[in-house]
Amino acid sequence: MLNENTLSKMKELKLTGMYESFKTQQNMNGNHNLTADQIVAKLIDAEYDYKQNKRMDQRLALAKLRYPASVEQIDFNTERTLDKNLFLRLVDCNFIKKSENITITGMTGTGKSYLACAIGHNACMLGYKVIYYNFAKLLTKLKMAKADNSYLKEISRISNFDLLILDDFGLQTMDHSGNISLLEILEDRYGNCSTIIVSQIPSENWYDLFENPTIADACLDRIIHNSHKLNLEGESMRKIIKSTCSKRK
Repeated sequence: MLNENTLSKMKELKLTGMYESFKTQQNMNGNHNLTADQIVAKLIDAEYDYKQNKRMDQRLALAKLRYPASVEQIDFNTERTLDKNLFLRLVDCNFIKKSENITITGMTGTGKSYLACAIGHNACMLGYKVIYYNFAKLLTKLKMAKADNSYLKEISRISNFDLLILDDFGLQTMDHSGNISLLEILEDRYGNCSTIIVSQIPSENWYDLFENPTIADACLDRIIHNSHKLNLEGESMRKIIKSTCSKRK
């Protein structure tokens, strides 16, 4: 009866980790050889792990990453020209502590977005707040925000993320409004947060994406100045994966 009351109170207090651990141990009769200190430590560890995992799940849900990417699945074959040592250094996310950026460029299908999502996933696991956007869709969202007077709130919200991933940068020409929005985002984040820019267009050609040279200089200075560069080459990974699957069949 005493144990049932304890379980009931744990549930009422929303100590889910403790509840599940205590219930399991009671069913297994696994606490007989443990001291009181050991039992308490075990329950605290269970609650701590539960809350940590729950927070991580929440961060991943908030990030809305395009792919459920993992570092273990990254292909480091030489044809891709992916610098393994550099990538593994970036995955530890020290670049976020230093408020540095990453640019990932290469032809379509070379796995740029997957790499960005793998870094984003690791950042979530390490406790950082991450958000992923398709760049064109973000600009559309910001235009709509201007219409309903929520623009400044949205810009402020974006600036609060430790890592911002902008995918498919440059696929559509930016108008003046898009130029200004990008500048405001980068201005708020510069020196405070990190941004990953993913693009099919080589970074040396990004200047041409802007209609205003002054804004182009300001934006690119904030992106390129303190960025790590990954440039992918080789065949489309989609084509390679499809070919491999066909051979297996």
